[in-house]
Amino acid sequence: MRVPAMRQRRDGMRFGLISCVLIALLFGAGLAVPGHCSAQDSEENAPTENPYPGRVPAPSLDGGLEWLNTSGPISLRDLRGKVVLLDFWTYCCINCIHVLPDLKYLEQKYPDELVVIGVHAAKFDNEKESENIREAIIRYEIEHPVVNDGSMTIARKYGFSSWPTLMLIDPEGNFVGRQSGEGNRELFDQVIGQMVNYHRSKGTLDETPIKFHLERQQEPARELNYPGKIHADEAGNRLFITDSNHNRIVVTTLDGDLIDVIGSGQIGANDGDYKSASFDHPQGTVLVGNTLYVADTENHLLRTVDLEKKQVSTLAGTGVQARRRANSGSLRELPLNSPWALEHLDGVLYIAMAGPHQLWKHDLGSETIEVFAGTGREDVIDGPLDASALAQPSAITSDGEALYFVDSEGSAVREVRDGKVTTIVGPHDIRGALFEFGDIDGVGDNVRLQHPIGLVYHDGMLYVADTYNDRVKKIDIASREAKSWLGNGERGESLDPLQLNEPAGVAATSEALFVTDTNNHRILKVNWQTGTAEALKIEGLNPPQPPQSQQVVELVTGPGEELPAVNVKPGEMLNITVQFDLPIGYKLNKLAPVIYQVGAKTTPSVIEASVFGKRQQAASDEISATVSVPMTGQEGQGTLGLAVSYQYCRDGIGGVCKAGEKKWTIPVNVSADAADESIEVIAAP
Repeated sequence: MRVPAMRQRRDGMRFGLISCVLIALLFGAGLAVPGHCSAQDSEENAPTENPYPGRVPAPSLDGGLEWLNTSGPISLRDLRGKVVLLDFWTYCCINCIHVLPDLKYLEQKYPDELVVIGVHAAKFDNEKESENIREAIIRYEIEHPVVNDGSMTIARKYGFSSWPTLMLIDPEGNFVGRQSGEGNRELFDQVIGQMVNYHRSKGTLDETPIKFHLERQQEPARELNYPGKIHADEAGNRLFITDSNHNRIVVTTLDGDLIDVIGSGQIGANDGDYKSASFDHPQGTVLVGNTLYVADTENHLLRTVDLEKKQVSTLAGTGVQARRRANSGSLRELPLNSPWALEHLDGVLYIAMAGPHQLWKHDLGSETIEVFAGTGREDVIDGPLDASALAQPSAITSDGEALYFVDSEGSAVREVRDGKVTTIVGPHDIRGALFEFGDIDGVGDNVRLQHPIGLVYHDGMLYVADTYNDRVKKIDIASREAKSWLGNGERGESLDPLQLNEPAGVAATSEALFVTDTNNHRILKVNWQTGTAEALKIEGLNPPQPPQSQQVVELVTGPGEELPAVNVKPGEMLNITVQFDLPIGYKLNKLAPVIYQVGAKTTPSVIEASVFGKRQQAASDEISATVSVPMTGQEGQGTLGLAVSYQYCRDGIGGVCKAGEKKWTIPVNVSADAADESIEVIAAP
């Protein structure tokens, strides 16, 4: 998605002209450069000349409104020695969401060589608020720092023009090049690999591990975690809630009594029974007979749930995001692209396919799936099905005759009837329609919404989750009149007056409207007659257990620096003071504890075995920590292994905190006449 010309500024023009040359240098030659080593080349084969020389110092990262996912502001000086990848994004954008798995892949492949910085350059007004960006960081499970560039200060310096755009800075602080759009994992992998090899051989690469204070570390465990969509089955007295960030579907009664949980809660695409099946951030569902269809969004799959047999199966998709446009194909052979919502009408399953900006369809019982509406161009253009343009459709519903859907990026509610797409409320068929948004009730083209994500039909009306306005609005289909109905437009948790926080789903029965109040992690039940809301209490629902590999993280306490023997009395404490020899200006991270583990090989057991292998927090100040190891009441000799992990940053609160670990092996003599009971050791990065 490109930023309108009116949002560009003259002060980015000079740097932009230079960077255009660098784009050609970096990406015109990037994949096949004679004499250049590949990402898999060894250090011995590193090039003697810089394969991607930076021509100008990279502009500073000053000017952001607030830094998130880190304990403080970050400067390029703090990142000297690292390859830096800037991700210019905005959290509404489906293309930006598609880039996140690629960034995670690169971060995991180059954990000590690469630092990713998200530069959040907002499209919608709602996205300029740091707290909303913080919620998106947690919801998208982002593990790198993000700066709120709500005023576009950093974006202007770098000549930013479209979402998403990735920009590279080399370990010497020079700007190297950029690439816009998604689907560039392999390209960046190769370029970063070559840069790492060259700067490692030159000695300009700093491979010291660094740590960031993540927003999710402050979050409690919850029963529901960013629920996305909801489907009501009034005849069966059931609600199907996509507990999106728990990667499962929760089934309750209409009053919130727990019936079942579908999915293990772990990210995956496993078919099977409810406990072994897995999803990846599912969104919309629809019930057809006794089969629940699921838009398994980040798996790029359509799944089915046999509610009688309690079995999950895969209906369509390959599990890989579609990178090329296709009009139709076999169910299990054609890749899909972020299916977000589902509706069933007359034996046809309709899919709001957010990634390619289209509606798709599948005739139930057939072996194919195909495009139904939209050219794939991201815009809000009415017309015949094959000539219309959509903008990230994210919800779809029906009155039994026509289809209705929301274009979230176009902030419009639209209709499909008699082979044509028309717009009921919101901007359409005008230049810049994607940037016409607001919070304005009214009629037809004059209505302004802000990134709506949820929609449901009920009794001649459409109810839309006007997500970024923190409201639910109702739309009279015949008159095209839109009115605010729920929420006072202020983010919050109050039920009286009712406040919402980015609601993303709505479902209707004859008695109530159900709302997934996504950022409040709750389901609301709203009485049609009174408009009063209550939060469903789902007794017995617990958050899924994390996998064992995340529960047990141990320091390696193997051989370390050997120290002289120390003498300790039986039953006393061996007190070890660790002095950290840190760089000038650095202190221990105030937000991260110093962690230690001890191990021992003793004959007889002179060291208390109950402390072995446990991760424990040491008492610490800005430059030192104290570890106390208890002795048993026996005399004898033993060998103590001690490992300490720590973080340090500028003044103890800097945005970039480096990680260190130190190990020691300490012989211990335990005797009644011992004089020494404490020692001091030095830990240097």
